[in-house]
Amino acid sequence: MLKTFKGGMHIPDHKENTNKIPIRKIDGAPVHIFPLRQHIGAELEAKVNVGDIVKVGDVLADSNAFVSVPVHSSISGKVIDIKPYFHPSGTKTTAVFVENDFKYELSENIKPLDINSMSKKEIVMAIRNSGAVGMGGAGFPTHVKLSPPEGKKVTHLIVNAAECEPYLTSDHRRLLEQGEKVVKGLKICLGLFDLKKGYIAIEVNKSNAIKKLKSLGDERVEIVPLKTKYPQGSEKHLIKAVSGREVPSGGLPVDVGAIVMNVDTAYQIAETFDTGLPLISRIITVAGDAVKNPCNLEVRLGTPFKFVIENAGGFIAPPKKLLNGGPMMGIAQYSDETPTIKTTSAILALTEAAEIYNPDTPCIRCGRCTMHCPMRLMPLYLSKYAKEDNLEMCEKYHILDCIECGLCSYQCPAQQGLVQNIRVGKQKILEKRRSKNG
Repeated sequence: MLKTFKGGMHIPDHKENTNKIPIRKIDGAPVHIFPLRQHIGAELEAKVNVGDIVKVGDVLADSNAFVSVPVHSSISGKVIDIKPYFHPSGTKTTAVFVENDFKYELSENIKPLDINSMSKKEIVMAIRNSGAVGMGGAGFPTHVKLSPPEGKKVTHLIVNAAECEPYLTSDHRRLLEQGEKVVKGLKICLGLFDLKKGYIAIEVNKSNAIKKLKSLGDERVEIVPLKTKYPQGSEKHLIKAVSGREVPSGGLPVDVGAIVMNVDTAYQIAETFDTGLPLISRIITVAGDAVKNPCNLEVRLGTPFKFVIENAGGFIAPPKKLLNGGPMMGIAQYSDETPTIKTTSAILALTEAAEIYNPDTPCIRCGRCTMHCPMRLMPLYLSKYAKEDNLEMCEKYHILDCIECGLCSYQCPAQQGLVQNIRVGKQKILEKRRSKNG
């Protein structure tokens, strides 16, 4: 039987337009914009000034905080501005603007690393200094994951290759074209915990990638086929499928001995030691019925969405909705001048984006949201209490365990914006806790 979890559902994946097209690298944006907020954790401080000349791989911003990683320049050129600017999250944040000189000169600090001469602590620090984060969406610093608290024993190191979000195929193409390097990145991490085996978990709709990974014949890497179902790529559900262990409410993966990393993150770890290059580019799926030539592009970070879309042939029709990410968990954009960041897995442009939510429609008690909720929550009550600002009941019903997958809203016949209400409720609770703690 295929590995999976209880709950969730199969939804149309719309991957056929890009999953057979090889990755294509693009360059040439006149100006790159680097937001200083590209990961979960501490805010960064700019390490450059207007007028400075930078090269590929130079640090633009950093922090001394443990839960932080630097942001590097993906181009060479001149720093022309540092100011608040659009962020893919829908807000504004401080960003460094670099004018491209189109020379792409490498920083003198970029050189391969001899992993055999490095201690485990030095390896983790090298990963930190590379700017590596979880590139599936959350953006959690990788070195923090690889530094579990004292007393926490890691037994399962898992590469998340499920890629269950509709339209997205960047991980699929990465495995087909550069699977060897993904395996190498996983094995580097296995060495940090003296583990004999790691796992690459992948949905069976990517049969050619499964075949490619198995052909590599690495005894230390087990390929785990998963049932094709959303949200199979959710961290907690992936752990349940692969290990049989359940992350407790409010707990972390390491509480059950697991560490999960994205395909691109594993690739970046190998890239850092092979070449010395930090995280300066990523694969982005550009898709949707408004895009002329849907494809997967290797994009230098800081490239504006508009330039990326132009390299996919531009729009064939004005999009009604532009998303950073996929249709289930992506964030709607109000400008195509938004820059790509470390967690930009896809740019999705849709000509049809019906206003499906009707806040005045009553719940019909069909139970679908509860039936399909992968976290076994009761979205109808969570939404109701969140709308009423009844935060005490929200917490009683474990609102913070919601992973915001969007399935409750997706299949609600009453067209209620359940996940949006829940998201607002979660934010209010977290803000209340922060203000209470000072």
